[in-house]
Amino acid sequence: MCGIYAALHPIDAAVRSTGLEYAKEITIGNDVWIGGGVTINAGVNIGSNVVIGSGSVVTRDIPDNVVAFGNPCRVHRSITEEDKRYWTEQLNLYLAEKEEK
Repeated sequence: MCGIYAALHPIDAAVRSTGLEYAKEITIGNDVWIGGGVTINAGVNIGSNVVIGSGSVVTRDIPDNVVAFGNPCRVHRSITEEDKRYWTEQLNLYLAEKEEK
């Protein structure tokens, strides 16, 4: 389960007690994998082709084509052509094994 939270509230207790609330947009690009237990905060933009690791707390924008994780969530590396080759090879092995059964 993940949480996507667009709602915000005033920091000042007196103003907050009036019930004032507002929201900031959250955008999530195409082909994004969001791991279990991720929290995405208001105003965040997550690019396309991104992997967000489990348990991350996304408090700032994440660019396209990266692996990001942590609390706070940070970019740890770009997704490369080597990743594409590796995972295509894994897919082909899986399909070949499936065909043999």
